[in-house]
Amino acid sequence: MSNQAVLFDVPGPKAKRRILVFNVLGGLFVLGILAVAVNGLAEKDQFEAAKWTPFLEWSTWQFTLLPGLLATLQAAGVAVLTSIAFGLLFGFGRLSGVAPLRWVCDVVVEFFRAVPVLLMMIFLYQFFAKSTPMEASNAPFAAVVVALTLYNGSVIAELVRSGVFGLPKGQREAGLAIGLTPAQSLRSIEIPQALVAMLPALLGQFVVILKDSALGYIIGYTDLLANAQRFGAGAGNMLPSLLVAAAIFILINMLLTFTAQRLSRLLGARAGKLLQREDAIDPEGVEAPVK
Repeated sequence: MSNQAVLFDVPGPKAKRRILVFNVLGGLFVLGILAVAVNGLAEKDQFEAAKWTPFLEWSTWQFTLLPGLLATLQAAGVAVLTSIAFGLLFGFGRLSGVAPLRWVCDVVVEFFRAVPVLLMMIFLYQFFAKSTPMEASNAPFAAVVVALTLYNGSVIAELVRSGVFGLPKGQREAGLAIGLTPAQSLRSIEIPQALVAMLPALLGQFVVILKDSALGYIIGYTDLLANAQRFGAGAGNMLPSLLVAAAIFILINMLLTFTAQRLSRLLGARAGKLLQREDAIDPEGVEAPVK
């Protein structure tokens, strides 16, 4: 029996017709909304060639969009690395057998998961700019990276904890049976398997980091969104500028999503091959002939 049949009943002919009708109606509804939006933009002269031709000029990309995109990728890239380190550190802490350490990590993770990222950025910007010797020009970048690290690192820590708890209990029991301590079993057996299992969710969190980095424009970080807004205000084409910036974000996020799907399929295929290899070995460790 397939997993699909276990999870839900296969729709019959009537159910398939209803699903098709609802899909068609939903598609027509979305197309109607898009048509109304496009018509409204056309009435406001937002599709005039003069508003879009600046994006065909190399100078627009060289001095505005590409520097902003580079700043966005820099903040997101640093935040990804620090979020992974934060998540693994506090994820290990939440799985620790030392109760005080586990409680402290639980409080830290739950606190930063509950605080909005924008609020953290504003607070950290004020803190770095006014209460530290850091130069004011570097405060926005630091605030964006630290805020993204605290929030997304907390989410990754929860992914680590839930990933380990989602493993079969036999994994730890097998580690203890060969003489490993609980900490060694966690570090050598459970965490590696949990990281593989949560890889698609982890890459999805990287998409969140990239999108949330756009909030930095509120505290003066000159990222892609800030540069697009500045260019739109100067050239009188604010909406086209924002649409171009949105298209760039969508393209990058699609690439990340595609990468996550490919890695998930690759890991699933490798796991299937390992299971087939184990099934081909008898209990005495002799490989059975493949028929």
